[in-house]
Amino acid sequence: MNLLHANDSPGQYPSSWYAATAEALPPFPTLKGEVTADVCVVGGGFTGLSSALHLAERGYKVALVEAHRVGFGASGRNGGQLGSGQRQDQETLEKMVGPEDAKKLWDQGEEAKALVKSLISKHKIECHLKPGIAHACFSDREMRDEHTHTEHLRNHYGYDQIENMDAEAFRALVPSPTYHGGSLDMGAAHLHPLAYALGLARAAATAGVEVYEASEVHNIQRGAQAVVQTGQGRVVADHVILACNGYLGGLDRKVAARVMPINNFIIATEPLGDEAAKIVTRDIAVADTKFVVNYYRLSHDKRLLFGGGESYGYKFPRDITQTVRKPMLEIYPHLKDAKIDYSWGGTLAITMKRMPYLARVAPNMLSASGYSGHGVGNATHAGKLMADAIAGQAEGFDTMARVPTSVFPGGTMMRSPLLVLAMTWYAMRDRLGM
Repeated sequence: MNLLHANDSPGQYPSSWYAATAEALPPFPTLKGEVTADVCVVGGGFTGLSSALHLAERGYKVALVEAHRVGFGASGRNGGQLGSGQRQDQETLEKMVGPEDAKKLWDQGEEAKALVKSLISKHKIECHLKPGIAHACFSDREMRDEHTHTEHLRNHYGYDQIENMDAEAFRALVPSPTYHGGSLDMGAAHLHPLAYALGLARAAATAGVEVYEASEVHNIQRGAQAVVQTGQGRVVADHVILACNGYLGGLDRKVAARVMPINNFIIATEPLGDEAAKIVTRDIAVADTKFVVNYYRLSHDKRLLFGGGESYGYKFPRDITQTVRKPMLEIYPHLKDAKIDYSWGGTLAITMKRMPYLARVAPNMLSASGYSGHGVGNATHAGKLMADAIAGQAEGFDTMARVPTSVFPGGTMMRSPLLVLAMTWYAMRDRLGM
């Protein structure tokens, strides 16, 4: 199944609250005929746009090809949370890669946050960037584990922007009876992801990047000069960057074996007005401890943007609203009569160890993907790391590339059914409170 076309209309953003409120860009041209470039970037999300922008600012001639519209995929549909560190916690990373590389990965996660904030400031991107993400726990045991983790960050990494909260303090912040404490990370942030992606696209085009939309890549011929073939044209380039994430398809088997596309879903309520204070009492985002995580925040027009719900297989469910309304009402039962104005799905990508997969898939071809729900910062940063590597400064890229990334079991035919079994098991654990 080609996920570029499985759930969406060609060349159109989904009917999301993000698409309804972002300042649209005029369409970029379709690639026709042959163009040459120092670097061809495949994919117009955070990764591709960041790599293209940073390369152009270094003086490289860059062509970026996108199958639909810039920001079309997960970059323009996600929860908009700019988290600290990596997707895996530091204790896990210390065991996975050792203390030295774990510290480097923490530093890279912090660099990723700073990079996003600096790009927004430098290029005057209006994307409603606000500080604060709360981590919500469902039991006293989970709260104790969360507090132990935050103390580890403070004591071993010098991170002092996160505050532990007991059940009473947390409910004053997030007034849901289901939570038993947690933490508040004011070094993290949240934003309007599509507006941010479109701002990166404007900046890249201004810097000289040749952006082509409606230009799906069907084949890449490798060699000293690579040939990136689309339906109506091709790019001949010295270097290629694969920035496709969940939409890679068959462009590279090595990456596809380690990066699995999955779907996630978000709903937006009607504006809640004064009722919004019953969701969160400060303008922060929230993510909880369920394996099938619930993540949410208030929009600038006081809607609840709530992500979550379970759906297995590559097709979106027929009723996204009902899929997501169920977990929303478990957290906020008083919203049972709230109207849902928007619902949408998106395809992201995960890895077995929930860490990004960065790799040299050919001497002149780099790939970054598999952000596993931590992509606002990591994808932006990975784009810069690939630009740096092409320019001869590969230390940061190589640190990420050393993170072990397992092949999904079952090959391309069986890995999706096996993932369904695993996700069903963990979803059952969520429901049983295990």
